[in-house]
Amino acid sequence: MQINNGPLKGLKILDFSTLLPGPYATMLLADMGAEVLRIESPTRPDMLRGLPPMVGGDKPVSAAHATINRNKKSLALNLKDPRAGEIVRRLLAEYDVVLEQFRPGVMDKLGLGYDALRETREDIIYCSITGYGQTGPLKDRAGHDINYLALSGLASYSGRAESGPSLSGTQVADIAGGSHHAAMAILAAVFKRQQSGAGSRIDISMTDCAFALNAIGGANALAGAGDPQLEKELLNGGSYYDYYRTADGRYLSVGSLEPQFAQQLFATLGHPEWLERVLDAAQQESLKEDIAATIASRTQADWVRLFADSDACVEPVLNFGEAAGSALLRERQMLSAARLHGGSAIAQINAPIFFDGQKPDQHTAGAPLGCHSADVLEALGYSAEEIAGLRGSGAIG
Repeated sequence: MQINNGPLKGLKILDFSTLLPGPYATMLLADMGAEVLRIESPTRPDMLRGLPPMVGGDKPVSAAHATINRNKKSLALNLKDPRAGEIVRRLLAEYDVVLEQFRPGVMDKLGLGYDALRETREDIIYCSITGYGQTGPLKDRAGHDINYLALSGLASYSGRAESGPSLSGTQVADIAGGSHHAAMAILAAVFKRQQSGAGSRIDISMTDCAFALNAIGGANALAGAGDPQLEKELLNGGSYYDYYRTADGRYLSVGSLEPQFAQQLFATLGHPEWLERVLDAAQQESLKEDIAATIASRTQADWVRLFADSDACVEPVLNFGEAAGSALLRERQMLSAARLHGGSAIAQINAPIFFDGQKPDQHTAGAPLGCHSADVLEALGYSAEEIAGLRGSGAIG
């Protein structure tokens, strides 16, 4: 399946964002066929470009940047130059969506805010991703993923009672909050425009989105059950649903909550009588201790073999390399190749969605800064002399 034949073929997006939340959102859309043009500063390049490790031989690039900005073009444009606004307005003749990630008011000061661009394209879809939203007492405050999770309530019951809140292996507020909600909102706005002809102003707060992820704990708290607590809830360590250390220092995940799964769990552990303790809240702590002691008596490989034919919702905790090499993810085509600008190929995580039984088998890795600047401007009608002048003055890179 070629990238440009994806279900979003024909959707064109101007991406003014850097780092992770915005670029990950446009990566998802580009993987599905959207045409994404990154608008980047020629003097303050995206910090993700310098994140090691670097790949690519003679002209190494960041592996993370090559993935998160794949299937996109790059226009290096100095937004502080008065001629930048004219270039953006010309681009709006073709591009349907604008995504930006500056603090509130920055794009307005540059003359590129929603109201200003709506004068050029009335049906524009304009999506802003920020930590705390376009309104409210913290709208101008700096923040990171850890801060958004802290203020959303999620961090307060994610971790261990003894040690407190713990960091996740990925950026939950940035990706599950900012990136995924932005992609969903943009597609909803595209559908709305198809029905009504009207554009949309989308305000994505990563804190709002993280707060919305309090799906069960928050619902229970609002119903009067009290604030969710560390290791006190059904799915955060308050039951035997948990991770358990094996004899070789590896781990098993045990998710055997339903009776039919619990029955198989305890039978495989050699203690079918423990099933009677499942519904007794007073025995949860001692039950977990007994499960932990039993699982600690064998290696992870032993338990994988013993649970191989069991429908108990018990699986090994794999490291990334093991996951990437697993039969499951290889069958699901979760690895692909990406072609670097110089021609060599690197391995990448593939798009996770199948459409009609297909997904991309090769991507174009994140482009060098401004490598499409001349082509983009030429397509807008700028002459070679004008492009050279813009480059010489620093308006483009």
